Amino acid sequence: MHNPSDALLKPLTIKNVTIRNRIMSTAHSSGFVQGGLPREQYRRYQEEKAKGGIGMTMIAGTSSVTPDSPNKEAGHVDISTDEIIPYFQELAKVIRRHGAAVMAQLGHMGRRAIWDRDYWLPIISASTIREPTNHSFPKEAEDWDIRRLVKGFGEGALRCKQGDMQGVEIGGAYMHLVEQFMSPLSNRRTDKYGGNLENRTRFLVEILESMRAHAGDDFVIGVRISGDELRKGGLTQDEALIVCRDLAERGLVDYLSVMGGEAQDHISHPTAMPGMSYPVAPFLYLASAVKQEVDVPIFHAQRITDVRTAARAIADGHIDMVAMTRPHMADPYIVNKMKDGREEDIRPCVGANYCIDRFYIRGQARCLHNPAMGREREIPYVFSPAEKKKKVVVVGAGPSGLEAARVCKSRGHEVVLFEREAVTGGQINLAAKAPRHEALANVAQWLDLQVRKLGVDVRLETEADQGAVLGENPDIVIVATGGDPATAGVKGAEHAASTWDILSGTVAPAEHVVIYDDNGEHQAPQCAEFMASHGAKVEFVTHDRAMGQDIGLTEAALYRKNLYKLDILFTPDQKLIEIYPEGNRLVAVLQNAYTDEEEERVADQIVIENGTLPRERLYFGLKEQSSNQGEVDLHALIAGRAQSVVNNPDGAFQLFRVGDAVTSRNIHGSLYEAVRLCKDL
Repeated sequence: MHNPSDALLKPLTIKNVTIRNRIMSTAHSSGFVQGGLPREQYRRYQEEKAKGGIGMTMIAGTSSVTPDSPNKEAGHVDISTDEIIPYFQELAKVIRRHGAAVMAQLGHMGRRAIWDRDYWLPIISASTIREPTNHSFPKEAEDWDIRRLVKGFGEGALRCKQGDMQGVEIGGAYMHLVEQFMSPLSNRRTDKYGGNLENRTRFLVEILESMRAHAGDDFVIGVRISGDELRKGGLTQDEALIVCRDLAERGLVDYLSVMGGEAQDHISHPTAMPGMSYPVAPFLYLASAVKQEVDVPIFHAQRITDVRTAARAIADGHIDMVAMTRPHMADPYIVNKMKDGREEDIRPCVGANYCIDRFYIRGQARCLHNPAMGREREIPYVFSPAEKKKKVVVVGAGPSGLEAARVCKSRGHEVVLFEREAVTGGQINLAAKAPRHEALANVAQWLDLQVRKLGVDVRLETEADQGAVLGENPDIVIVATGGDPATAGVKGAEHAASTWDILSGTVAPAEHVVIYDDNGEHQAPQCAEFMASHGAKVEFVTHDRAMGQDIGLTEAALYRKNLYKLDILFTPDQKLIEIYPEGNRLVAVLQNAYTDEEEERVADQIVIENGTLPRERLYFGLKEQSSNQGEVDLHALIAGRAQSVVNNPDGAFQLFRVGDAVTSRNIHGSLYEAVRLCKDL
C-alpha cells in the first residue's frame, strides 16, 4: 500500500461512539496504577498516546470486578467499588480532550492470581486445578460465587459508564476467569457450567446479560477472546468461531477482540504475547476468520509492529481495528508521525518483550528503548531548548552515547560524537547476532538515524584520547566508552573465552563447551543458543538457582524451550572457581553454592559471562581537569535539575560518564541514564 494512512485514518463508528482512526492500544498491565486507582502516572502514560493521535485506548487491563481477584498490590485497577468513578471521569476527560476514545476492560483473574495479596481471599476458578505460573490452588466456584461474579461484572460496567468510559470489554482471554470456564484445559465441571461448549460459555453469556441490564443497550460492550488456544485439549478455532457467532447473533456484543493462544503456564505466555522470535502478525488469520463469520467489528492485537502491516490488515478486510499496544510503548506518537509523512522517525517496537517481562520481575512495565514510557512527568518527548548553547563531546556510540548525543543535539547544543568502531551501536550489535534476536539491531539503527538527522558530528573509526577531546574545547564531556567482558574473578580465566568472543565470531564454538553465567541476564543464554545451534554440546552452569534468573517470563520460557531442543545440560547452584589446562583440553572446577563441595568438568572450551567492567581510562584521565571532577549531584539528577557541582574552579568543562562506562547494565538502563542526565544539561 502506497500510503498507509489511507486505510488507517478512516473513522470507525460503533453505536454512539466514533473512533477517529483504526489504531488502538489494548488493555494491558503496566504497574502504574497505585492502590487500585489510576492516578497521575497512569493518566500521563495514557494521555501521551492520545496526544500522539491514537484512535482509542483501552484502559484498566486485568482490572478487578470483585475483591477476590487480588490485583491492587500488583498495580491493577480495582473496579469493585464506586471509588473508581471519579478517577475514571478524570482519566476520560484527559484522554478525550485530545480527541481519542477511551474504553475500559472488566476482568477477573480467577486462578491466575497470587492468593496471599490484597484481602487474602480464596482464589476461585471453574475447577480446582493448580495454576502453573502463580502456583495458586483455586476453590471451585459455587453457585453463589457465580451469581456474585455475574453481578460484579454488571455493576462494573455501570461504574465505567458513570466514569465516562465510552464502552467496556470483558477480559475473556489470556486464561483469565472467563476463559477458565470456556477452556477444557481448566474446566472439569459436571454442572450446567461445564462439559459441552454451550455450558462452558454460559458464564460469559450471563455476564454479558448482566452488563446489558446494568449499563443499558446504548453502551458499547465487547469481549476479548481467544480465536484458538493453540494447545492440545484446549479451545479450538472451530469452537471459538461458534462462540463468536452466537454472541454476535444474540446481540450481546458490539465488537469482538480476537487473539491467539492462552496464558496458563510459562511456555504459553510467549505465544499469547509474541515477541521478536515470532513473525509479524502471526495470528491475524484467527481474527480474519471470525470477521468472515460475524457482522460486528473485529479488533486484533498481536505483534503488529509497523503501520504498513497495520494498514494491510485493515485495507484487505481482515479486521476493523488494529491494536498496536507495545509499539505505542515504544512511540506514543505513531499516528501523528504517520500523518506527517515521518514513518522513519517512529521509534520501532523490536519485540524484545522487556515491557512485559519487566512487569513480571519488577512490577512496572518499561520499554526497552523508550525511557520516557511510564516516566512522562519526568522525561519529555519533545525537549525544550537549552538556555545557553554549549559544545558537547560524547565519546562512544553505543546506546548510551547515541542517546546522549540525540538529547543534547535536540536541546540545541553543538555535539561531536566519537566512535572507535566503523559502526555505531556498541553491544547491541553483538546481541543482534544471537538467534531470534536480530530485531535488536533496530534499536541502534533508529538512534543512529536520529543523531544524523539532527546534525550530530559523528566521527567513526576515531579513537578519542584526551588530546582529541580537549582539542574540541568542550563545555561538557560525556564518556560513554562502554565496558569490556568481566571474568567473575575466576582463577585461570585467561584460558576462557567470553560471550563477546563467541557472538562476534572472533572465536568459533568448540565441540564440548561449558558456559558459566554469573550475570543472570540474556547474554549467556543467547550465547549458549548460538553455540548449540552451531553444533556444540553445551553445559550451562550458573551460580544462580536457575538459568536466566533476571530474565522475565516470556523470554525465559523461549530460551528454555529452544535450549532443551538443542539438548543443553543445565547445572544450577554451581560457582566456577578455577580453570586449568589438561593436555589439549580444559578443566572447569565447580563449587556447589550451598555445600562448597567441588567437582570438575573437562571441556574443549569454557565461556564466561559476568557482565562488563568499565573502560574508564579516558574518564579518569580527564577527571582532574574537569570542573566537577566527574561528580554527579544525585538529588539534582532525580529532581530534574541541571548539574552545578564545582570541585575545580579552574576546570574548563563538566565531565560525566554513562552506560557501561559506569558499570554493567542493560540497554534500557543505559538509555535512561543518558536521557535523565542530558535533558537538563
